[in-house]
Amino acid sequence: MAEPMGFYTDTTVCIGCKACEVACKEWNQLPSTNGGVNTMSGDSYDNTRRLDGIHWRHVKFIEQFSEDRTGGRWLLMSDVCKHCVQAGCLEVCPTGAIIRTEFDTVVIQSNTCNGCRDCIAACPFGVIDINPVSNTAQKCTLCYDRLQGGLEPACSKACPTKSIQFGTVKELRERAQRRVDQLHEVGEKRAYLYGADEKMLGGLNSFYLLVDKPETYGLPPDPKLPSRQLVPGTVATVLGAIMVGLAGIFSFRNRGSGEPAGATEDTPA
Repeated sequence: MAEPMGFYTDTTVCIGCKACEVACKEWNQLPSTNGGVNTMSGDSYDNTRRLDGIHWRHVKFIEQFSEDRTGGRWLLMSDVCKHCVQAGCLEVCPTGAIIRTEFDTVVIQSNTCNGCRDCIAACPFGVIDINPVSNTAQKCTLCYDRLQGGLEPACSKACPTKSIQFGTVKELRERAQRRVDQLHEVGEKRAYLYGADEKMLGGLNSFYLLVDKPETYGLPPDPKLPSRQLVPGTVATVLGAIMVGLAGIFSFRNRGSGEPAGATEDTPA
């Protein structure tokens, strides 16, 4: 396997230009809208709303301003599939459509996907959805076809501020930590890395530099694999079955211990 490849996204230099969204759609030949409707969401300048089967990149606009808008800030972030080292989507796929490539990225093979949606529920980041054209689950491939040809992914190539950076995960982590240190030195003490170490799903091959808590960006603070829920879920199911069984036994015994209606000592049963 080649050196793991991925993205490092520095949200502090994102300008919300959406060049990454456009480049992603152009290269992957994704429809611009779902059903021909492309209106503002009412959530600032966001008109694509979320990641789904036809939006593999999504620029988030988070406004943090006072009521009179005299003070505050913008938080901007280009979101994408995290290409988790421990990927829940890959874990639950029943057809083997989801694979880990030689670049340690996670790719859905549309020609094998049966559209069961198991991966959609298993992803803690809400990345995957059905493409209405192919009727299969789709998401960012980290431009697998471009990587095979020695090219950079379309989104990072198009980013004018280098908010989205591509490279080996090892080198990106080192670069990102230097950036965090730099921001701390100039007074931005809130800067930290999200998903850059192995504590989060074994590490995210697409990780972020943030300056607010993950929930502010719509990211889970502690994402879990679906398998982590199997043991507590199974225990709850077994306990529930035992309780139902005991209730049935007691109900049967109570019915069996009662005399037939209208029966007396002088009346034969």
